[in-house]
This record gives sequence, C-alpha cells and structure tokens, in this order.
Amino acid sequence: MNFYLLNITTWLEKHQFPCPFKLITHVDCPGCGIQRSFLLLLQGDLASSFAMYPALLPVLLLFLLLVVQLVFRIRNGARMLRYAYFFCAGVILLSYIYKLAFTKTSILS
Repeated sequence: MNFYLLNITTWLEKHQFPCPFKLITHVDCPGCGIQRSFLLLLQGDLASSFAMYPALLPVLLLFLLLVVQLVFRIRNGARMLRYAYFFCAGVILLSYIYKLAFTKTSILS
C-alpha cells in the first residue's frame, strides 16, 4: 500500500510536533520517536518503524481495541483493555530504559 497519493507523509514530516520535554531537558522522553515511527509505518517500512519505537504497534492495537469496545461493548472488554494498557505501558517503559542505557543519546554516557 502506498500512501503518497495525497502526499500525506510529506505533509506529516513537515508538521511534526517538537517534544517539550526534550526541548527543556535535552533528554528523550518515553514518547520520543513515535511520530517518526508512525511515518515509517505509513511508508511501509515495518522493521524501521519497530526499531524506532517498539511500542507503536501495541499502542495502535490498544486504540483499535478501545474503538471496538466502545462500538460493540464486548464481554470482558474492559478487562482486555486494562491488560492491553499495562502491556503497552510495559513495552514503553522497557524500550525507554533500553534507549537510555544502551544508545548513543544516553544521558548515562
């Protein structure tokens, strides 16, 4: 699938939000990279998208599950949303710790 028909990705690349946490502290926040990862996903580069921000796909699936729950009111949907939320939070936390400890942009080095 190619989403270049309306130059959506080009427009999104030019209109990314700056991270206020990084502007103030000069340290990546737990959400840094999600916009670039989403752009890579729109361009069809799943591997680079996952490498940029591993929690993007679980977060997108969480939102999809939320919409399904709101529309169809599935049984145990609230419980599934709770578990999905904790899973996403865990992936975000682990990838953030990994980014801080093992990358060149680490504050520890």
